Amino acid sequence: MELQLKAAGNSTAGAVSVADSVFAGDVNEALVHQLVTSYLAGGRSGTKAQKTRSQVRGGGAKPWRQKGTGRARSGTSRSPIWVGGGAAFAAVPRDYSQKVNRKAYRVGMRSIFADLVASERLLVVESLSIDAPKTRELAALLESLGVGGGALLLAAQPDDKLFLAARNIPRVEVRDVAGVDPVSLLQYEHVVITVDAVRQIEEWLQ
Repeated sequence: MELQLKAAGNSTAGAVSVADSVFAGDVNEALVHQLVTSYLAGGRSGTKAQKTRSQVRGGGAKPWRQKGTGRARSGTSRSPIWVGGGAAFAAVPRDYSQKVNRKAYRVGMRSIFADLVASERLLVVESLSIDAPKTRELAALLESLGVGGGALLLAAQPDDKLFLAARNIPRVEVRDVAGVDPVSLLQYEHVVITVDAVRQIEEWLQ
């Protein structure tokens, strides 16, 4: 299939041929959901922790003798029902990550790119370059492309000027192909991608 190349003024500047298997396949929504869930779960720290009765300091001696005091029997002052005692069902550090097979991940990413093309949210440009690391220059470039409401700028090798210019624009992010993930592709209204990045994605996902 062919994707139109966007130019300034939201006009077309020719077309670029892309692989149908990557950009024109079926959209597997269930697999896309699995990718997003796995990515978000992998970002959880899982570092919460509490102490059980065996981990709390002290409590080794029996508080009072077993019989004859009139009080309920007790073996340790670090019981969960005592103030200062351990937690009954203590939280422990855990790993929230979910495994996604490599082939399934590639199929899911192909589904995301196919959905971006079908919904006309993927804009292909020849290059993403500005003369100076100025926010107004990048804002003018995005306005000329007709991009509003947020965009992910995807380049093969984005330069520092592009990163610096995008820092002060709300909901605009710059990534390279190696740093792309399912959530970043789905959360922005538009994905502006260079031709070189398209070739890298084709090589990665085919």
